[in-house]
Formats: sequence, structure tokens, C-alpha cells
Amino acid sequence: MATVNTTDPKPGFVYDQDTDTWYPLVGIAPASSITQWVKTAVGGETSVSGTGDDATTLSYTPGTEQVYLNGVLLVRNSDYTATNGTSITGLSPALVVNDVVEVITYNPSNIQITDAVLKTDITAKGDLIVGNAVDDYAILNAATTNGYILSVNSSTGTGLEWIANDQGDITAVTSGTGIEITNGTGPIPTIAIANAPTLTSPILVSGEERMVFTGTAATGTINIDLLTANTHFFNSNATGNQTINLRGSSTTSLNTILATNDTITAVVLIQNGSTAYYPTTFQVDGSAVTPKWQGGTAPSAGNASSIDAYVFTVMKSGSATYTVLASQTKFA
Repeated sequence: MATVNTTDPKPGFVYDQDTDTWYPLVGIAPASSITQWVKTAVGGETSVSGTGDDATTLSYTPGTEQVYLNGVLLVRNSDYTATNGTSITGLSPALVVNDVVEVITYNPSNIQITDAVLKTDITAKGDLIVGNAVDDYAILNAATTNGYILSVNSSTGTGLEWIANDQGDITAVTSGTGIEITNGTGPIPTIAIANAPTLTSPILVSGEERMVFTGTAATGTINIDLLTANTHFFNSNATGNQTINLRGSSTTSLNTILATNDTITAVVLIQNGSTAYYPTTFQVDGSAVTPKWQGGTAPSAGNASSIDAYVFTVMKSGSATYTVLASQTKFA
């Protein structure tokens, strides 16, 4: 155990005899009990004890004492023995007249480590020391799952929490800084943007769009859910004429999604076999709307053994009020 020295050669330092190292007395509060006992020899003594020159009685905690002879620090268990807390024995050679023996000790029970973090506070690699209040700290244990990241959460004791890397929103991004999303091991992840944000003059490089392969034949009323994708491919041969109904989803109307003066485009691909079918009715949110067809005439048939692409551009001028431009194109 390190022992305390408050006199020369290094006042205010802790000396560790095991490593022969002096350490600053950092963390020991002013209330710590450091005592000094001094005795002037009459000659011939090999031990000292009892009352010193200043009428104090020698008392120390074994292992914390420092013994000086005429200002020179002696080596414990080599130059002297200190085991019982009340005497220093084994002084060799014997003291001579007017030798001065000085014993410095402190009471460990009075040592206060202030503003210190102990290594025993850390229980695993990855543990973090974080502030949890003014002039206070806590240990935030490492996440137990690889890939987790820190997130601010004022409801926790530390104000932080570990969350999966695929959670959380990007908010309050400063204008002009931009957002770069990369993924070194696969495609760029899907980003869901809620509340229909306005993007002013965006530049898309190699942009991709999701589409739906329905795996079914077009017939009857077919719902085109634009919250899922703008392009829907009925890639099995049609079995009857159709009513195309554009909507947001089964629970969200297109009228809710679009604000007045907004527009959206839907592409419906219908595969025909030897018998051709085509859409005879067009709806938005279940209500009939008459499109304005390219060339001025609505199609009266589909195209056999081909894929017919129907493109509908919906322009909203008021609540549930639309102008729809439509076209049919044969691909074979």
C-alpha cells in the first residue's frame, strides 16, 4: 500500500515503496488524519516507541507508515520492522546519540477519494462514464448486441440509451449540409419519409423506384395502391375487362395524400394473351372519373399477346376533384 509523505523530500506526495514511485496526493480530502511522531535518540536504541519529543505517543497503521532517520527515508522490512502499530523495531545499526527518528503515518479510514472514478465501477469492456446530473456521473453499461448505437433519451437515468442501428429519425438537419446515405455491403436501405415533405430542385443520380409484380390476372375492379408503388404489373394473362381504381391504400384515400395543386402518376401494366382485355372504367378512391385520353379517344380494346401500359396522371384541383390524363401503349 502506498504511504503518505508530508515532509521533505516531496511534501504532499504519496510514496509507493513497492514501485519506488511518488504520486501526487490527489483525492485526499483536507480532513485526512496525517500524523508525525519525532524522537531524538540517546544512543544505542534498536527500537523506538512511546512518547516522542513533542509528548505525543507513537501510533500508526502498519503498512502506511514512513520512517525517516536524520531525514533519510528508511526501507520497510529492510531497515526496520513495523507490525504492531505502537513501536518501530529492528533498527540496524543501533541509533547513536542525537539521531532523529521521524515516523509519518495516516489513518486510512479518513481517506476520502473525491471526484474519482474507480476501476471497479467498470464491469465490462464498452462501459461508458456519462453525466446523469450536475456534478454527478453514472456508468452506462455497454450494449449487449453488436451494432447498437447511442441515442438521446431524456427519460432514462443517464439521458442516453442503446438502440438498434435501424431505429430513429433524422431530424433538424441544417439547410445546405445535405444527407449522404451509403451501405458498403448491399443496396441503399429503404427510406420512408412521412408527411409528404417538399423537395425543392432535387437532383437524383441513378434513382430507383419500387414496383409491384402482382402475379395475378387483371379482371374486374383492380385497386392500385400508390402508397405501395406507382407501377403495378399484372403479369398473368388478363381474363376480363377491368375497372382501375387509384387509391392510397385500403385505409388511406388518394384525396388524403394529395393536397390541392398536387399531381401523381400511376402506371398499370396489363398482360394479355390471345384474347385481349382492357380497362373500361377509371376511378379515384372508388368514384368514377373520366380521363382525357392521348389522341382524344379512349381505347376500345386491348392488344392481344402483348403488354399494354396504361399511364394515368392525376391532377388535383380541389377536394376529390381531379383532371386525369391517360394513355395506352402496346409493348410486344
